[in-house]
Amino acid sequence: MPKTGVFLDRDDTIIKDRIYLDNPADIEILPGAGDAIRALNSKGVPAIIITNQSGIARGLFDEERLHEIHLELMSMLADMGAMIDAVYYCPHHPEGIIDEYRKTCPCRKPEPGLLYRAAEDFCLDLNSCYMVGDKPMDVETIHRVGGKGILLTPWQDRTESQTADFTARDLVEAVQWILEDINS
Repeated sequence: MPKTGVFLDRDDTIIKDRIYLDNPADIEILPGAGDAIRALNSKGVPAIIITNQSGIARGLFDEERLHEIHLELMSMLADMGAMIDAVYYCPHHPEGIIDEYRKTCPCRKPEPGLLYRAAEDFCLDLNSCYMVGDKPMDVETIHRVGGKGILLTPWQDRTESQTADFTARDLVEAVQWILEDINS
């Protein structure tokens, strides 16, 4: 049976979006996110963060600081009994001010480079994987590799996305749908 994984955008999917979050103390986990991730953990489904972090290319923070932020996020989730299996991020942006990060690359969503890396690391069949995010770009990213995309639309008209395989109010509803879809 193909191995399924769930890719999760970070900002406004797991945590409240703080434009260019640069301080671990500012992390605010969204209601239900810990429960949703714990539900994936209980079924043995890898929960993997896939995130663009152009703040690095823009010179707003460095990779060491991003690592601190992700360690704090994982610690906060662990306190809720939830575990993220891995975090993959793209530090690049074509308009960045830091030379080594100023580029167009295959890992920046909607390009699927990070998905390919995670699939190799976790032996995942991308056709049987899911991605949850708050932007149509997240849906496009997983569609480029044949998986299913769930768009979080907590405040918008839920009929807005014609491309998402499912629209959900929050991560809890998205994970419920994923687990039902896996078992169907």
